[in-house]
Amino acid sequence: MSAMLQYINQLGPSVVLPVIIFVLGLVLGLSAGRAFRAGVLIGVGFIGINLVIGLLGNSIGPAARQMVEHTGVQLTYLDVGWPSTAAIAFGASVGALAIPVGLVVNIGMLLLRLTKTLDIDLWNYWHIAFAGGIVAILTGNFALGVLGEVIAMVLILVLADWSQPWVRRYFGYDTISFPHGTSTPYFVIALGLEWIFERIPGFRQWDASPEALQRRFGVFGDSMVLGLVFGLLVGIIAGLPWTQILTLGMSVAAVMIILPRMVAILMEGLLPVADAATTFLQKRFPGRELYIGMDTALLVGAPATIAASVVLVPLTLGLAFVLPGNRTLPFIDLATIPFIVALMTPVFRGNVVRTIVGGLLAMIPTLYIATLLGDNMTIAARNVGFAFPANATQITSLVDGGNLIPFLVHLAGGTQWVGLIILLILALALAYLVQRPRMEELMERWAGVGEQPSAEPAPSAS
Repeated sequence: MSAMLQYINQLGPSVVLPVIIFVLGLVLGLSAGRAFRAGVLIGVGFIGINLVIGLLGNSIGPAARQMVEHTGVQLTYLDVGWPSTAAIAFGASVGALAIPVGLVVNIGMLLLRLTKTLDIDLWNYWHIAFAGGIVAILTGNFALGVLGEVIAMVLILVLADWSQPWVRRYFGYDTISFPHGTSTPYFVIALGLEWIFERIPGFRQWDASPEALQRRFGVFGDSMVLGLVFGLLVGIIAGLPWTQILTLGMSVAAVMIILPRMVAILMEGLLPVADAATTFLQKRFPGRELYIGMDTALLVGAPATIAASVVLVPLTLGLAFVLPGNRTLPFIDLATIPFIVALMTPVFRGNVVRTIVGGLLAMIPTLYIATLLGDNMTIAARNVGFAFPANATQITSLVDGGNLIPFLVHLAGGTQWVGLIILLILALALAYLVQRPRMEELMERWAGVGEQPSAEPAPSAS
């Protein structure tokens, strides 16, 4: 099974997800033609998104590193990025059970009314595989690793349900939630930061949504033009030649305008499947409100998310060099920052400034966690025969090596069964609490459901 998952990982989501969506579409009652077209469109959308995200990383990353390399700080853990982390996670012995374990947990929680989300994004079950693998290495116990996967899945589903009112309010997705291991923990961080921001005089009145910026600054408030200007500034500060400065500016402007188009293609493929899944679930769970769990790739095209992410790339790298005790060198996952802030944006209601400030503050624990988990991730990589980059002896990642959920599971695993069982009980208790009608009403009021949407509504699967 481990070898099979390694093969699946090599194929990547742009190949695996179309197959899954095609089969799922047939199961849900779509015709073969519609299911096939939906799967191919989703694969095309993922390829497009990855190309644009890669352009962002390849453009901003080298210039940002040049801005801070003169500090001379030694950072020993190299961020090898989420593709490597996924390969390491699925390659571990515990990782081979991630998909069946995740499905059993999800179906069990649906039957027990502890979640409303049916997570059909099987590719991203690698996040729970990573959490389980870290525990198995820490404890030397396979069973504890499986328990770590169970806990991670419960927490991800809880946070998907919890964040859905904010997703509904900002993006207009009524029947979709996002049980994405990368994004969901940052939703919780954003809630705490939003409470603080609302109590800062002056700052709380500052409307910095993309629409407000464009109204205030005209053409210079347009997201594409902002990307151009920011790219030029980074190139100038980095001391690049003028040809590279101009290329950098145009590349960032291209990211700002092309990424939302790629998300639209992904959404075009998803909608028929999401509609069929909604009908399928309503027949089998009559009278219940249920959500289809999807990848936050559907959210990264929001203008506020793209604008904040472009700014956060050099800021995150600079933070890594000045943060006391940090030993993580951000690298590959700098391009994944849009996924990190994807569920922060709706909490901040598309306020670009809040998303930048909140994202930067969230990077502080991310870098420290990536440093703390670096040794175990290095061991996991060696166990599965991962090929280390040249001159790298220790590795980590921002996704998921710096993620709060694997870190909590890792902390609990330090006390063996006792800590993990306590964490599981707390996670299930939180799941029960989130599903209470009174709590649902509170969350909807908190999120502002029913108010005028903060952003242009996205296509709804309702």
